[in-house]
Amino acid sequence: MKSHPRGAGWEALAQRHLQRHGLRLVQRNFHCRQGEIDLVMRDGPTLVFTEVRYRASDRHGSPLETVGHWKQARIIRCAQYFLALNPRWFDRPCRFDVVGITGPGSRPRIDWIRGAFDTG
Repeated sequence: MKSHPRGAGWEALAQRHLQRHGLRLVQRNFHCRQGEIDLVMRDGPTLVFTEVRYRASDRHGSPLETVGHWKQARIIRCAQYFLALNPRWFDRPCRFDVVGITGPGSRPRIDWIRGAFDTG
């Protein structure tokens, strides 16, 4: 599990990466009883719920592989709650992305999976 201060740094790196690709920040670290969404972004009309994962190396697997069905279900429930609290976003198309960051802080590799999972 990521520690909060270090995790915040990786989330900020992921946010900058997504913004360089045209996404706009809606909210960081949305918390609810169901869990947390690291980044809520907007990609044109689409609302993007983004999970950010970090690993120092991929020797034991990619950080992307750490977002299993249980974590996906928590993110989906949290996104549903976000939409219930923010009705102005409710009719927007939604997508669930995962950003995996691997390696040292000086030169990490960033892998971005758009539409990594869905609500079906």
